[in-house]
Amino acid sequence: MSEAKEDAKKPMTEEERLQLCEKLDKELDDFINSLERKRYTEGWPEDRWEEEMDKHPFFMKSVPEGDEMSPLAEGLAKLKYDPEENTPLELATSYKEDGNFNFKHKNYRLAILGYTEGIKAKCDDAEMNASLYNNRAACNWFLKNYRTALFDSERALSFNPKHIKARLRAAKSAFEIAKYDTCIAHCQILYEEQPDNKEVVDLLNMARKRQKIQLRDQRKKDRDDKNKNEQREGVIKAIVQRGIKISKCDGKLDIDLGKLEPTLPGAQDAIVHIEDGILKWPVLFLYPEYQMTDFIRACPENVPLLYQLEQVFPAPWDKNDKYSCNSINVYFEGHDKMPHIIDPSKNLGELLVAKYFELKAGTPSFFVFPRGSTVEARFLESYL
Repeated sequence: MSEAKEDAKKPMTEEERLQLCEKLDKELDDFINSLERKRYTEGWPEDRWEEEMDKHPFFMKSVPEGDEMSPLAEGLAKLKYDPEENTPLELATSYKEDGNFNFKHKNYRLAILGYTEGIKAKCDDAEMNASLYNNRAACNWFLKNYRTALFDSERALSFNPKHIKARLRAAKSAFEIAKYDTCIAHCQILYEEQPDNKEVVDLLNMARKRQKIQLRDQRKKDRDDKNKNEQREGVIKAIVQRGIKISKCDGKLDIDLGKLEPTLPGAQDAIVHIEDGILKWPVLFLYPEYQMTDFIRACPENVPLLYQLEQVFPAPWDKNDKYSCNSINVYFEGHDKMPHIIDPSKNLGELLVAKYFELKAGTPSFFVFPRGSTVEARFLESYL
């Protein structure tokens, strides 16, 4: 009886193993090639994922009655997957059968589980490992997990560098995630083996075209980044040279453009910049009497503030014509938390270096009132 058991557990010969691997691979390849080329829409629906999980042997709570069982379910019933009763190669083969079964039924996520368990068996057969990784890559390809498909395909190639299907899938996956250099490298190897393969030639040509565009765009981005960095450095250098005080900065070494970005909604792109050596600032005028504001996107530092006010007056909300350049007072709130009246005929640059002026949120802000008005008196009293 023990002799019969020994015979039953006799390991497969090399010839038998190769025949089995070829048979499993051929069955899966034939099935893949027979698939209709269309967009994948057969994944687990969100409203049925528990039902799908219950069909899998790893998660099912009871054996289904009357339904066809996958090889994995039948194998579990027969202790087919017991590591103490099977060699790593036999386990890998069984899990591969289960993966192939689920793949043919378009249960790609379940197939991935099968192939993954086969990989975990850690058999020392290179061809089996290459096949498991290649098949798992096929599942990820159909699920549009192109980055993972590339990883699995290249893992398959590490076990069998001659695996044509794994290399082609690696090339196609690399193309989908814009890794054109990787795609080209795989295509060139394929081209050496199959110079007449139209799919490989077309993919290689497309990847080379896309790579040229990608390199051109990267060069443009690098130039733009360089110009932006030079612009930032120029702005910071100019601010330091002029001695403009920045709120929440502990000195000139602590100044960066992040602290100069306007906080007003929609004004983030109006950050201070430099043109021909002239700083251009976003400026905010506030009219507390009407709770209105005017936002000037780029006020040159060498232009009187009065010129900007002339552009906004008469204001459409000023029904009584109280606001004009000849009838207003303009203030800023200093770092001493007190209001300071200014002369709007001075250049903006002069006002920014006034004794108590401190730049907040990257935007010079000024309060505007009708001269001698009640609202101006209340504003001043609020600081007492």
